[in-house]
Amino acid sequence: MKKYFIYLLLAIFGLVVVSCTNRDETVVATDTYPKMADITANFNPGNSYSVSQGLSINSTDVVLVYRQSGVDNGNPIWQQIPRTLFLTEGELDYDFDFTKNDVLIEAGGTIDFSLQNAAFIANYLSNQRFRIVLVPASKGKNAQVDFSDYQSVIKFYNIPDWK
Repeated sequence: MKKYFIYLLLAIFGLVVVSCTNRDETVVATDTYPKMADITANFNPGNSYSVSQGLSINSTDVVLVYRQSGVDNGNPIWQQIPRTLFLTEGELDYDFDFTKNDVLIEAGGTIDFSLQNAAFIANYLSNQRFRIVLVPASKGKNAQVDFSDYQSVIKFYNIPDWK
């Protein structure tokens, strides 16, 4: 009986050792991240102050949208939207929504755009550049990344920066 007990203990020990090995498995992603798109928007009454960009968005994607608010030494300055600008004319909002097929970017707020001069339109409604970045939700869930900071996002996700 003692011999069977020893063999049983050896078999259990062997099973535990084999099942507890540390396997360093490489997971191959089926999607390519990041997915990015640049949009130049001209907001006007004809497009209801909105512009749409078609994209294939997975349910596991996080959609980030940034507006180029200026340039510093030839480098774009990106601000995450939604964003409210408090101007002397009133509040100007840049906002977005999305479906699995597209991202819609809108300009709105308390300002009556039809009453604004050419300088206002040139600065805030014409040739507005936006960058849409799709990143995987699973990686960012517990990530220490500031999504409002475009530079932090591209560094964390190892995204080559487009100029």
